[in-house]
Formats: sequence, C-alpha cells, structure tokens
Amino acid sequence: MSTFEKAFSAKVIQWRLPIIFFSILLVLLAANGVKELTFTNNYRVFFSDNNPQLKAFEALENTYSKNDNVMIVLAPKDGKVFTPKTLSVVEEITREAWQIPYSNRVDSITNFQHTEAEGDDLVVQDLVTNASTLTPKEIERIKQISLHEPLLIDRLISIEEHVTAINVIIQLPNIDETSETPEVVNFVRNMAKDIHTNHPDIDVYLSGMIMMNNAFSEATQNDLKTLIPISFGLMLLILALMVGGLSGTLVTLLVIAFSIISAMGLGARIGYPLTPPSASAPTIILTVAIANCVHILATFFYQMRIGVNKKEALQESVRVNLQPIFLASLTTALGFLALNFSDVPPFRHLGNFVAIGVAMALFLSVTFLPALLSLLPIRVKKTQNINKDSMTRFSEFVIANRSRILWGTSIIVVLLVSAIPRNELNDIFVNYFDPSVSFRADSDFITDNLTGVYSIDYSVESGQSGGISDPKFQQELEKFAQWYRQQPEVTHVNTFTEIMTRLNKNMHNDEPAWYKLPNHRELAAQYLLLYEMSLPYGLDLNNQVNVDKSATRLIVNLKTLSTNEILALEQRVQNWLSENTTSIRSAIGTGTTLMFAHIGQRNIISMLIGTSLALFLISIVLIAALRSFKIGLISLIPNLIPAAIGFGLWGLIVGEVGIGLSIVMSMTLGIVVDDTVHFLSKYLRARRENNMSSKDAVRYAFKTVGRALFTTTVILVSGFLVLAMSSFQMNAGMGLLTAIIISFALIVDFLLLPAILMKVEEKKDVQMVSANATTDRIAG
Repeated sequence: MSTFEKAFSAKVIQWRLPIIFFSILLVLLAANGVKELTFTNNYRVFFSDNNPQLKAFEALENTYSKNDNVMIVLAPKDGKVFTPKTLSVVEEITREAWQIPYSNRVDSITNFQHTEAEGDDLVVQDLVTNASTLTPKEIERIKQISLHEPLLIDRLISIEEHVTAINVIIQLPNIDETSETPEVVNFVRNMAKDIHTNHPDIDVYLSGMIMMNNAFSEATQNDLKTLIPISFGLMLLILALMVGGLSGTLVTLLVIAFSIISAMGLGARIGYPLTPPSASAPTIILTVAIANCVHILATFFYQMRIGVNKKEALQESVRVNLQPIFLASLTTALGFLALNFSDVPPFRHLGNFVAIGVAMALFLSVTFLPALLSLLPIRVKKTQNINKDSMTRFSEFVIANRSRILWGTSIIVVLLVSAIPRNELNDIFVNYFDPSVSFRADSDFITDNLTGVYSIDYSVESGQSGGISDPKFQQELEKFAQWYRQQPEVTHVNTFTEIMTRLNKNMHNDEPAWYKLPNHRELAAQYLLLYEMSLPYGLDLNNQVNVDKSATRLIVNLKTLSTNEILALEQRVQNWLSENTTSIRSAIGTGTTLMFAHIGQRNIISMLIGTSLALFLISIVLIAALRSFKIGLISLIPNLIPAAIGFGLWGLIVGEVGIGLSIVMSMTLGIVVDDTVHFLSKYLRARRENNMSSKDAVRYAFKTVGRALFTTTVILVSGFLVLAMSSFQMNAGMGLLTAIIISFALIVDFLLLPAILMKVEEKKDVQMVSANATTDRIAG
C-alpha cells in the first residue's frame, strides 16, 4: 500500500473546506480570462506565419490586389440571362455592390470594359447600359460579345447563358476582423433578400472567400451553442443512470464546468482564439473530466455498497484511483500536447486548451470532488450479491475462453490493420462544411453551373521592367494559358494576353484577322498605355499587372478537386513550364486552394513526429509508474492497436484521411491509455498486494474497475459522437473516428489485454503455485 496515496486521501477529507475554497478561488482566477476569448473567422488562421504557401500568397496580394471576394450569382428561373429584365437586375446589383462595405472592385457582364474601334480612336465602355431600353438586336449583340469573350465566359456568364455572376473584391482594413467580415456578409445577405423579394423569378447564390471566412465563424458559434449543451445533458444523463446518485452527478457537473471555463480562460490569457477546430475543446475536456469523476464515484459507491462507511469509502476511492487517474491524465495531456507539432495553429490551440483542461480536471477530481462529496448527503443501498454482477460473469467468460479470444482478436486485428493502406491522404476544403451549410450548397451550385470556386494564382515574371509587353513573353504566356485550358480540371483561365489580343484587333479597325498578339514590344506597350488611360476608376489593371510591368497575374479557376488532384496538377504545371518556356522567368502557383492542399501533407509529417515523441514519453511514464518493464511493454499493445484498427476500419468504410483526421492518433493516444492504465493498475495491485494469480488478478480488475471503464467509454463515445454532429466536417470526422477508436480501446482492454496477461504470466503462476505448495509443506 502506497504511504503517499493513503496520506493524500486522508488529507483531502481532513482539509475539505480549505480545499473547496481554494479550488473555487483558483477557478475564478483562471476563468477571468474568458472575457478575452475571441473568435477568428479568417481561413488564414489555419496557416502559421512561416508557412511557405501563405508567404507566397501574401507576396502575390501585396504585388497586385487581394482576392478576398464575394461572388453574387444570379440564376433566372426561365434560364435566360440575356433579357432586358435580367440584364437590368444585373446592372442594378452591379451599381449597388459598390456600396458593400470595404468593396474596391466590382465586375459583371454589364460593366465589363468592352473595347472597339471608332476610326482612329479606341472606345472603352460598359458592355451594357440602360438594359431595360435595349432592343432585341442590341441584346443579341451583347450576348454574342459575352459568349465569345474569354474573360467572361465560364467566369461571369455560363456557356448555357443561364447563370451570371457579379464578383466583388473586398479590401478589409483588418482592424477588427470579428466585426468586419460579418458586416460585409450581413450587407450582402440583405441584398440577396431584396433581390429575392423584388425579383422572385431570380434565384441568388453567394460564395467567395469572405463567405467562406464567415462560414468558419458560424460553424464555430453553432457548435458552441448546440453541441456543448447536448454533450452536457447527454453525458450527465448517462452518468446518473450508470453510476447513480444525485450528489455525485451534481459534483461531477461542477468539476466539468470548472475544468472547461478554467481551460478556456487560461487559453484566452495566452492568446489562443476560438476557431472551428479549437471550439471542440470544451466537448473534449468534458469527456476527459467526466471520465476521472466516474472512476472516483464508481469505487466510492462500490465501497459503500459492500458496507464501508462514507468517509472511509471516499478515502479508499481516492487512494486506489490516485495513481491511475494521474497517469491517465498525464498521458492524455501528453497526447494533446503533441498537437503542438501540427503545422495548423488551430490544432495547436486545441491541444493546449485540452491539456490545460485535463490538468484542471485532474486536480479537481482528486481534491474538490471527494471534498465536496464528503459534505453532501449520500444514500447507497448495501448489496449482498456484489460478486455476482455482470463484470464478474464477463471476467469468467474471458478467463475460460482466453486462448480463443487471444487468437480470434489477433486475427481480426491483423485483418483491420492490413486495411490501413486503403486510406488516401485527401482533402476537399469546400467539403469541410456540411451540405446543409449555405456556403457549401451555394458553392456547389456555382461550381456545377458557372465556374469553380477553387483557384490558383500565378505571378508570371518576365524578369525585366516593362517585360510583359515583350512579344516572346506574351506568346509564351498565351501558350501557358492555352495549355491550362486544355486540362480537364480547369473551368476558366484569366490572362493578360486576352486583353492584348483584343486591343490589337481594335487598333486594326476590328478586323478579325488581327485578333492575335502584337508583334512589336513598343506597339504592345502603347496599346496597354492607351487602354489603361481609358479605364474608369475601380476597374484598372492593378489586379493583373504589377507597378513596373515586369510581371502579370494569371488566375486559373478549377473544378472541386481533392488534395492529391491539386498537387498532381501543380506538378504538371511546373513540368510544362520548365520544358516549354524561356522568357517566363518564374510562375509559382499560390492561393487558398494550393495552401490547403499543401498543409495536409505537411501536417501528416509533423504529426507523425509529434505522435512518435508522445508515444515514447507515454511508454517511459508507464514503465516507470507501473514498476515493470515487461508490463510497460505489454501496455503498448492496447495503447497502439485501437488507433491502428480504427484507421483500418476507416479505410474500409471511408478511405480518405484529411487534415482533421491527421491529428486523431495524437488525440486518442492519451485517452486510450486511460483504460489500459486503470485496468493494469488494478491487475498489478491484486498481484502485488494480494498475491493473486493472473486469473484472479484479472477477476479483481474486472470487479473493481470494469464497470467504471465501461461507463467512461460509453460517456466518451457519446461525447465524441455529439461532436460528429457538427456541420463542420473537419470536426465531425474527427469526432466519429475518435469514437470508433475509443470503442475499440475498451474491446481490446476487455478481451485482448487480459488474454495476453494470462498467457505471458503462465510460468509465473506455476512458480507461485509451486512456491505456495513448498511453503505449506514446510509449515506442515
């Protein structure tokens, strides 16, 4: 019997009032930081400051303009955009869109700067003016221009002419992003409502980076409003039903609440924001905190049912659970701290939020909980048949069938582990949101009917000032654009050469034969200067050409693609450029699409390092704490197998592992160890303190901790299944896979672990029997 554990448990009851007071004071101090907790609704929070793709993207935006945008897509129910009525609506919305907060550019088919020649003059003007007064002949002309203009078709007007878009570039001041983005979104949504009210024959769809940022924020807040209350209610109900006792449930509720608000307050003090991934921290802390409380309560009620008085029952519960709860909390914290190796800051924030919560839950569950319980009225009926419960019967089943269980579970494990390679590292960031989310539904419609919401931006460098007017550079740029248009993943390519081709035709009296790039650099430069001087405010070429005209921006819109497809496409691009260009000095792809594609791969590698380190540390901790190298090594089996077979099953039913699931191994590692630690601690206590055989020790472990392990697993799985209800698919997938792995952890600890222990310690049992027999003969 550990002297420290016995003394600690006695002191907790002896000093219960100071402990309760100090615990509440500590929680109040920690929770004071909650007022500093902020939401962030910017997708860039997924990328650290030193992320190379983010740096490249910011460099491109600093060179040209930001591409944070709102895309308003109109779909007339008659399927015809080119009517006076619909064009009037487009014209009206184009004007109103300039009133959207922080807007600095609006593009549509009506304000497209169409060029044509009038004698020796170049005329640049809106393609559509006063649409309601247009004649059928004028409408037909506008239609033909639009459907043959590469800068419009499949970007702002569909080839079927049934859908059109107004694209608004937003330049946020980034002073208070929590208010700026919602301000834009609310304005745009009100515009959409007005359009629907005034023009019920036109459907409106909203997408773009601003809408995606807002979707991240709304997903976070929706989870906080719905999932946490559901988790609280469900888990406390399960606790009350499976453990029993109003007082125990009430104290557990306080431990959970105190742990969560302390973690969120301290995290906010450090400077962690709330994001969709980190918003799941309260649910995870809730599950871990309740698991600690269940072990204390289960042992406490067990002791009282067999006739032990309240005070001694509490002391015994704290004594026998102190080490396993400490080890389980330590290993859980190590698992979540491993998320600091993640390349995704919100996952690092999640890991640290939970680690703080786990530490607080550990402190409160072994001090505040028993101290408060000792003051509350507790009624427990004594049970006569305590040795005939379901766990005792189950332990007899495991012991009687240990060989079959060992071989049977081993075969199942091998089969499921062999399915791990079926998982493909893949992500589709638009699909981070459930189809019920308006951003996802609208983006899917736009992708299917007009243009892709995925895009890759290139700053195509000529290497010299004014080099974009060089005919050879323009020819290579046009070849690059033409090659891109031939790729099956592409919906539209926006390139500077389309303007130069049209200008060359205009300056030759609009002769179709001159619809080609200029042959002379000076001529091209003159065309460009003349065109720029004719453009109205807000529709200049700053978004396509840099200041010294040494580089130009090429934008490629894509269909909805997976991570692997995007990275494969980008590799093809760079191969083509290296083999087919000499005047293009560089053209590095960037943008949110490539940023999300790269972060998945980077995160997998970093998380493998973090998880390996966590596993090493956890193994060292268990070997030292359990005081047995052999048992410590055996503990690796139930600690590793659940995640392995969980990912194997995932490979069979889903087959894709995205950025959200890349952290599940680290997340579950510490939680899974909880079951193993509690089972092994009771098993070793029986072997060392009571000198039991391996079979009797297994019986003792099931009797003393089996019900608690089953209860905590049900609670943990319930909590993570609630997380699986999230409309943010990154959290939903993470919650579902974690629930699967935790379920497997219980099965492995209830079946495979005892079978292995009895098999490994057979010789020791024989030696024990022989030694006892010798002792009996000597005594006789």
